[in-house]
Amino acid sequence: MERQTYIKRKRRRKIILRRFIIFLMFVFMIVSGTMLFKSFLSGRIEKKSREEAKNRITELKNAELPEYVDSQIIHIHNTARTGTKLTDIKNIVIHYVGNPNTTAQNNRDYYDKADTEVSSHFVIGLNGEVIQCVPLDEKSAASNNRNKDTISIEVCHPDKTGKFNDQTYDSLIKLTAWLLEKTGLDVNDVIRHYDITGKLCPLYYVNNKSAWDTLKADIKENLSKK
Repeated sequence: MERQTYIKRKRRRKIILRRFIIFLMFVFMIVSGTMLFKSFLSGRIEKKSREEAKNRITELKNAELPEYVDSQIIHIHNTARTGTKLTDIKNIVIHYVGNPNTTAQNNRDYYDKADTEVSSHFVIGLNGEVIQCVPLDEKSAASNNRNKDTISIEVCHPDKTGKFNDQTYDSLIKLTAWLLEKTGLDVNDVIRHYDITGKLCPLYYVNNKSAWDTLKADIKENLSKK
């Protein structure tokens, strides 16, 4: 009798152990399947993101520049223009030149010096003139760690407050709206250098948040007219 009881208990333990192993295998299959699916989905999303980034860059590179833009591409050297390609275009970054009363040409020519370490895709002058300095599929040297995925616009200003005059302001609105249209970005993708590093640039539009909000509203209004 005792032997039969022992055999039954042993058989029951084997059944429980077998069921537990089957359960563990089932859980392992579910977890592995979920991980594989997530990996596959992540890969698809990443691939789609890369394709969208490539399309944005290609679209902008091949776009015909507005007639008010004067293309004066600076030479490739080791600092201001390296020829390194953008990885994406996620933001349009607004800067101020920091040198009151200098012209767009002054700043463009400064970027073109062999020992200069800064540059931007565009610089806007005091009379509203716009000069392109760097090809739109390459990195500029204006926005620190975000050079890889941003288009930069440097803006001239008449005095140390950093406030843009009317001609400069109007050109900035037009140019930024054009860039948003060509890249498919939204006005909320327009940021200040300050939003990347905390640097007070563009100074007036960091010190006066309402002025920055107005500038973005004006860009949005210009974009809606296109």
